[in-house]
Amino acid sequence: MSSTVTAHSAPSLSCSEAEWTLRKDLACCYRLIDHFGLTDLVYNHITARLPDDSHSFGEEIFLINGFGLHYTEIAASNLIRVDMAGNAKDSSDYPVNGPGYVIHSAIHGAREDVVCIVHTHSLAGCAVSAMECGLIPLDQQSMMFHNRIAYHDLEGIATDMNEQARLIEDLGDKNAMILRNHGLLTVGRSVGEAFRRLYYLERACKLQVQAMQSGVKLVIPSDTVSEHTAQQWDVGAAGQGTVDPIEWPALVRLMESKDPTFAA
Repeated sequence: MSSTVTAHSAPSLSCSEAEWTLRKDLACCYRLIDHFGLTDLVYNHITARLPDDSHSFGEEIFLINGFGLHYTEIAASNLIRVDMAGNAKDSSDYPVNGPGYVIHSAIHGAREDVVCIVHTHSLAGCAVSAMECGLIPLDQQSMMFHNRIAYHDLEGIATDMNEQARLIEDLGDKNAMILRNHGLLTVGRSVGEAFRRLYYLERACKLQVQAMQSGVKLVIPSDTVSEHTAQQWDVGAAGQGTVDPIEWPALVRLMESKDPTFAA
């Protein structure tokens, strides 16, 4: 167990330095989702799995927002620790949301490589989720998802535990998913990586909606070009594994300048 820190704004919360760092990153991610206009009132969730050596619960634990808090209210100290059975490990005035638990616990339980999961109901994301064609690779950034995005059909509000198996089967080893008639979901080995994927997936959906609204015939790059571009995103200087030292610190600084209370 690493050394322990205590959050000044929540004296009852004692956690390791590793957990506190993850809490701040996760709270920053919530604020970024709000900053970019991707919230849905108090709904949706972003979760992060705690490192096994950062806590003393003896089981898998992930952090989630208290249901009822707006994303602008979420801070490092008020995130709730939840076990894989949906039991909150912290006292809070806000409960753990059922659909959030169903979706996120399924993925955290099945994908050991996943640290963070981001799920949104953005207008552009929901619009593309309702299109039979799915996501179309229209530009270099949207091509990072070419042959790398999963689809899961809507089964209603995600409160049925039986849906978990189908969700995991549909996601497979991919890191981005369009939930049909529902929204977007991305995962990552860090909070920064999951957010980055969501940001570019959302951007790709906005581009597609706007391009289709123009009414003109669209130029669709060949599968060869799209796959080549996707592979360029996968590796090298622009690879998805380089997000943390390049983009994430800049995004954290953005939130620190806008409202540093996320780190409280």
